[in-house]
Amino acid sequence: MKDRVILHCDLNCFYASVELLDYPALQNVPVAVCGDPKSRHGIILAKNEPAKQLGVKTAETIWQAKQKAPGLVTLPPHHDLYAKYSRRVNEIYGQYTDLVEPFGIDESWLDITGSMHLFGGDPKTVADMIRNRIREELGLTISVGVSFNKVFAKLGSDYKKPDATTVITRENWREIIRPLPVSDMLGVGKAAKKLLHQYGIDTLGQLADQDRELLELLMGKLGGQLHDYANGLDNSPVRPQHIHEPVKSVGNGTTFPKNLTHKDEVRQGLSLLADSVAGRLRKHGLYCSGVSVSIRYADFKQFSRQMRLPSPTHLMKDILEAAWYLTEQSWHAPDPIRALTITALYLTDSAESYEQVDLLGGAAAQKNEKQERLEGAMDAIRGKYGKSAISYGGKGVLENHHDD
Repeated sequence: MKDRVILHCDLNCFYASVELLDYPALQNVPVAVCGDPKSRHGIILAKNEPAKQLGVKTAETIWQAKQKAPGLVTLPPHHDLYAKYSRRVNEIYGQYTDLVEPFGIDESWLDITGSMHLFGGDPKTVADMIRNRIREELGLTISVGVSFNKVFAKLGSDYKKPDATTVITRENWREIIRPLPVSDMLGVGKAAKKLLHQYGIDTLGQLADQDRELLELLMGKLGGQLHDYANGLDNSPVRPQHIHEPVKSVGNGTTFPKNLTHKDEVRQGLSLLADSVAGRLRKHGLYCSGVSVSIRYADFKQFSRQMRLPSPTHLMKDILEAAWYLTEQSWHAPDPIRALTITALYLTDSAESYEQVDLLGGAAAQKNEKQERLEGAMDAIRGKYGKSAISYGGKGVLENHHDD
């Protein structure tokens, strides 16, 4: 069977590059795009190559970045502009194949297996052609990985930056891939990297050579998946933008204007998030069988906890009670909380044996029909008057914000 030809195209320093189109004199100066410190989002969102070379990192605070780069120029973000350029870039990709899968605002996979012959038939030539067009037409640069699967193509785009093409083939992939650190692999975050390191697995070669069953024992399904990825066994398709994967989770989080230190404040914050998550579940006709809560403290340390629910739900009160239970297990008042996130897990489109969650006694015997009607009525009011027309207070009490 003939191998696929997959490109992974990654816009270099995207936010910063778009901003610098209006400031060409700053091209060789350390520049970072930052959130507004007054709204407590004073972190680095993106940086250009000169800032990157000085050690400036995404998500660190502005003051930390300026310690590394005292002359750092900071610019505010313009998300509408980034979305506009992202669309224009993907329109160019679409002229080479109809199989284009965006991966965030600045990355996309392209499957050119069936269209490559229209552009000369050589994968690297096609990749270079796309790079040149984006540079000449939009003033931006991309790095492109070319390979026989999506995971290796992404590793290729990261391999050499900026403005480069890296081809990873059946013949050379071991030479290129195996020495790379495990953290370069899609799906390996800080926690996974730390766990693998404890077992002497620091490179993708060591990951590939490890026993698959042991990795599954350590990491569940993710362990087996990472083992397959490291051995070049990724067969996932490139999904065009209009073909969506099933939703696996629904979540919402927020950074608060001031730290939360009192129980009433924390519960009110959770109430708003639970209401939002429940509303989105109902909108998509989904129910969750699990809930997770992530807490970020004022010192930026973060803790996450999750639990299974006795039965599927899409009700705010059920999600709130589970979230509050998890929060009480993790939070020691008055430790200041900077941000909270609630995520609904294990989604299903069925309310099979639906019962209200009762954390003290398992599941209630009967359906909570009254709560179903209440939250359904709230959806209707919001649909007519807007999302802010009605909401829950801190203890789940309804608050009407519509004056008619």
